Amino acid sequence: MKKEREAEESSRTGIVRAICISERKGIQKHEVDYATFQPDYGIEGDAHAGRWHRQVSLLSDEKIQAFNEKGADVKPGAFGENLVVSGFDFQKIPIGTRFGCGAVVLELTQHGKECHSHCEIYKKMGECIMPTQGTFAEVIQGGTIHRGDILEQLTQRDERYTAAVVTLSDSGVRGEREDKSGPLIADTLEKNGYRVVEQLLLPDQQKKIEQQLIRLADSREVNLIITTGGTGFSQTDCTPEATLAVAQKNVPGIAEAIRNYSMTITKRAMLSREASVIRGNTLIINLPGSPKAVAECMDCFLDQLPHGLDILTGKTGNCAR
Repeated sequence: MKKEREAEESSRTGIVRAICISERKGIQKHEVDYATFQPDYGIEGDAHAGRWHRQVSLLSDEKIQAFNEKGADVKPGAFGENLVVSGFDFQKIPIGTRFGCGAVVLELTQHGKECHSHCEIYKKMGECIMPTQGTFAEVIQGGTIHRGDILEQLTQRDERYTAAVVTLSDSGVRGEREDKSGPLIADTLEKNGYRVVEQLLLPDQQKKIEQQLIRLADSREVNLIITTGGTGFSQTDCTPEATLAVAQKNVPGIAEAIRNYSMTITKRAMLSREASVIRGNTLIINLPGSPKAVAECMDCFLDQLPHGLDILTGKTGNCAR
């Protein structure tokens, strides 16, 4: 029993092998002996710090060493990572997990990232590990981390389901129309116990919508994505098509229930083309674009979502009444 406890504790700790920063974007990060972490910002003096979800980047030292064994010959900071840590395979640790190092508390927010242009490492090796192995975090509690400090995986975590809200509107993107539906959805979710981690405003372009849905589901691992807009008959409306394109399972009952409920209010609800699907552990639901319709639709299904998400994430099993 003692050995099992010691093994479990050792698997929850790692060592900070390197701390890297860059004073401006577009240049390779360099090592420093220590760094100061600011809450909801990142590392002081690092160009990638800011009020967003990728404040600090982490990379496993073991992944770097394995890559070097292939002939890469890279040093800490070459991938743009802030913390090189041994003892953890960050890709296998769920988003939302928290880590402590002295006074500093970090929360994982994203696995991997899209590579927009091939770096020198990719040109030399034909691959780069940061897009697949890099992990990002927000600073929950500030303090200082030194090279050689112990990083501990904490048991404490925010147990609320996470959500993202995506508004689809060409006129909204152009600044010709205020987005009222997205904030309404976010506010309603927050009041009902969800943690909204992202709100996006996108044009009615199917590929862009697909890319963001995939990122939110696969990299940010949000439990729920609600979209608003792009579900009508217009030639540019493509939200259901984008949603179905990224789906791994169809969940037609939610979309059907929304239309049936809305039909009791207006017969025009039969013209709405919303879809509801699952990708991985993420439930994606399309809603219409108008604030009034959004409020009515959420009244229809919101109270039933926790049970569905409990089943989807493995917190409970299917049950029959």
